[in-house]
Amino acid sequence: MFQDRVAPEALTLSADAPAKQWIRHLAKYRDPNIGRSGFELAVTLLPFIGIWAAAWAMLSVSYWLAVALALVNGLFLVRLFCIQHDCGHGSFFSNSTLGDWVGRALGILTITPYDVWRRSHAIHHGAAGNLDARGFGDIDTLTVAEYEARSAWGRFKYRLYRNPVTLFIVGPAYVFFFEQRLPIGYMTQGAKYWISAMGTNIGIAVALGLIVWFGGIMPLLLVFIPSTLMAAVLGVWLFYVQHQFEETHWDHQEDWQVHEAALHGSSHYVLPPVLAWFSANIGIHHVHHLYSRIPFYRLPEVLRDHQQLAEANRMSIRESIKTVGLQLWDEKSRRLMSFRDVHKKFTSET
Repeated sequence: MFQDRVAPEALTLSADAPAKQWIRHLAKYRDPNIGRSGFELAVTLLPFIGIWAAAWAMLSVSYWLAVALALVNGLFLVRLFCIQHDCGHGSFFSNSTLGDWVGRALGILTITPYDVWRRSHAIHHGAAGNLDARGFGDIDTLTVAEYEARSAWGRFKYRLYRNPVTLFIVGPAYVFFFEQRLPIGYMTQGAKYWISAMGTNIGIAVALGLIVWFGGIMPLLLVFIPSTLMAAVLGVWLFYVQHQFEETHWDHQEDWQVHEAALHGSSHYVLPPVLAWFSANIGIHHVHHLYSRIPFYRLPEVLRDHQQLAEANRMSIRESIKTVGLQLWDEKSRRLMSFRDVHKKFTSET
């Protein structure tokens, strides 16, 4: 309807071909269609606003129903964040100015300062899988050797950080509600990032002020907070499973190669169609990292045309749940391991 499907290449890549060779194949999918992009934005933003209004109206009937609607709306908020994410990559609109301003406007709804996040996310894409460049946009991950070299207190802090409650409840709440109110990491790197953070904060304050003015505190407590927290939790979970799986890819700088890390260090999270829709195909993360300029609605075309990518790094929902038990990168076996497995390995070796 919006875009002609790209015909598969007659020439296919061998299974052991360098990841970089995929780039010229994937470049054919990079062009967005403004009609399709506008459609995807509308069918996400309009229901989000409608459900928000319905949840607000439901407060006079039942607080529980209002919260339930707010939690459902968290799914639409995840999709809005994914659209903001595509704007940050310049893949949602061919006009970068339009994409940037749409991204900034969505940042008020996702409570994420667009320019700050875009910079941090670009660093993540440029250093994913590099053991010597950890720290920006990553889930903190230690190697086995680094963990064993830590003091008892240091190990305890890392265990506390990698606890599921911290990672998927406390962490998302802290990052989205508090940390993102300041340009953390860029506070001395010019006015641009302060303007992004403070401009977003002002937009959020105005929106929430109007909500409280017209509806009191309850829409804030029972609609805004639940929907935003739901989106934050789901968003962090998606980000986690995209890179934290047993056979992911990490190397030190001298051996690290950006395209290899992109293809082999990012998962293909296979979700039911409805969840793939709400997450804007972000589960096709290995392709996204290989070529981030592909609009999210064209990622399925890549899988249809290239069976090798469709079969690579596949992870089901059941398999993804098991990744929560993996916390340490073992450089010898080149896989993520659990604390228990590392302890068993250490005990057997001694």
